[in-house]
Amino acid sequence: MIILKSPREIEKMKEAGKILAACHREIAKLIKPGVMTWEIDEFVEQFLKKHGATPEQKGYKGYEYATCASINDEVCHGFPRKTPLQEGDIVTIDMVVNLNGALADSAWSYPVGKVSDETKRLLEVTKESLYRAIEVAQPGNRIGDIGHAIQSYVEAEGFSVVRNFIGHGIGATIHEKPDVPHFGLPGKGARLKEGMVFTIEPMVNVGEYHTKMDLNGWTARTIDGKYSAQYEHTIAITSEGPIILTDQEMR
Repeated sequence: MIILKSPREIEKMKEAGKILAACHREIAKLIKPGVMTWEIDEFVEQFLKKHGATPEQKGYKGYEYATCASINDEVCHGFPRKTPLQEGDIVTIDMVVNLNGALADSAWSYPVGKVSDETKRLLEVTKESLYRAIEVAQPGNRIGDIGHAIQSYVEAEGFSVVRNFIGHGIGATIHEKPDVPHFGLPGKGARLKEGMVFTIEPMVNVGEYHTKMDLNGWTARTIDGKYSAQYEHTIAITSEGPIILTDQEMR
């Protein structure tokens, strides 16, 4: 069942999103060769505490960290670690913020120092696919329109879209309905209605879209060892169109 949110509930989630976005802006200043994702995780936990929020991921199904930190061929759910980032890496920091019971979720991929031209294109295309998807998230359109906007653009640019990890509704809990695939056919799936709140979070690979799981049971990585990137926003559907609740441009 899809739970529609009231304007008041959406406003609370927007406040959580502001803290999350501010945290990502600070993370962008920290990412450089030699920094450990363990340090980023500790920073996030302290940043959220300072702003009266908590990391919702920590403790979720036994997960031990405030963030997911996925490096290079890791598609998602990478563990923070004490291995320094290297020049040419990319790292995706994903977090869910809880502010007085209201949740917001956003992931962002960061280049580490100077990266290759191919990696730059991967980051640019992945981010652009997210915003193209948000543009079509209009009341009356369907979930399939979102996935089609991503898939058609990404594949035309020569990259692939991960199939087995998708966006999701969010509200009182991290994962609610609807499921939001990043591939599919236009005009298919649930119709978008005012009050829906969900994430769009395309994971885009340089090579094949298939993934494999690490022995830790959490971390997914590309089947061919090539780089993967991800950008994610939490959005609300309103009568006037989609609102990005985790917009990093908000002040």
